[in-house]
This record gives sequence, C-alpha cells and structure tokens, in this order.
Amino acid sequence: MRKLILIIALVLVSNTIFAQTPFDKFDNQDDVTAIIVNKKMFSMLSKVDTKDKESQQYVNLIKKLDNLKVFVTSNSKKAADMKATSDKYLKTAGLDELMRINEKGKNVKIYVKSGSSDQQVKELLMFIEGSGKEETVLMSLTGNFDLDELSALTDKMNLPGGAELEKAGKGKK
Repeated sequence: MRKLILIIALVLVSNTIFAQTPFDKFDNQDDVTAIIVNKKMFSMLSKVDTKDKESQQYVNLIKKLDNLKVFVTSNSKKAADMKATSDKYLKTAGLDELMRINEKGKNVKIYVKSGSSDQQVKELLMFIEGSGKEETVLMSLTGNFDLDELSALTDKMNLPGGAELEKAGKGKK
C-alpha cells in the first residue's frame, strides 16, 4: 500500500513539474508558426555583455522572464481553435482584462495576472483576432516583470503585437 501511495505521489509531482499549457497543442501544427522561448534561453540571453542603456533594460527584463510562447496563423480553422482555447483558459486562469482594442477588423485583447503590485505582472496573455488577410496571434508570457519594460522585449525580438503591448504598458500606469 505504501508503495502505491508513493508511486501516485511521484506521478502527480512529475505532472506538475512538466505541466504544459493548453496552448502547447498549437506547437508543431501545419499552418501555425510557433515561437517558444524558455527560461534556459532567457538565462543565456541575460548573460550578454551590454554597453548601452537600452540594451541593459532589455537584459534586465530577460532576467525576469520564464516562458514566452507565440503562435501565429492565417488559417481560419486554427484561428478559431486558438480563440476557443484562449477563451476556455481565461475562465480558469484568474487573469484580468487589461485592455481591448478593435481597430480595422482586428480585435486585440490583453489579459494579465498581477504580481506583488499593480505594475508587476506574473502572466500576460494577448490574443489578436485577425480577419480576412490579417493573422491571428496568441501570445503567453510568464515571469515576474513590469509592463513598462515589455515594449523593449517586443522591439528587440520583433514580436507580433508589440505596438499593442506598448499601448498596454502606457495605459496601466
């Protein structure tokens, strides 16, 4: 009996350690571009020697990040699946809507889970619902960072939705 309890406990612990997000299903799918950066890569990037102030801000932010996942598609079926998955996730994740933009057929929604203060963010989820020729973008970012610092990351990595995140950082103050 003791062995059975120990085995069950180990299985449960390993599942939480290696837990995946609901968005991981979009990785390795046809018609979906996936950008995934994990803590190890952020750690390696943070060791880069910087000379200028802007690059140093970028490095300081990178040290605070755990995971970045960006999924982009023009396929309407995949986009609908992304929307349904993000809507389902939002019901249980405890994220608050930060802002919503509806502009030229593009719906942008940004949600955050606050950290120790209103400016600190533990998780950011951005969903850009494209229409027609516009791409649909789903981005999940985890760590312990400040929204104001985020625009430096999106500029340096040339990530989709960077302009919307910059607006969100300015709007949260």
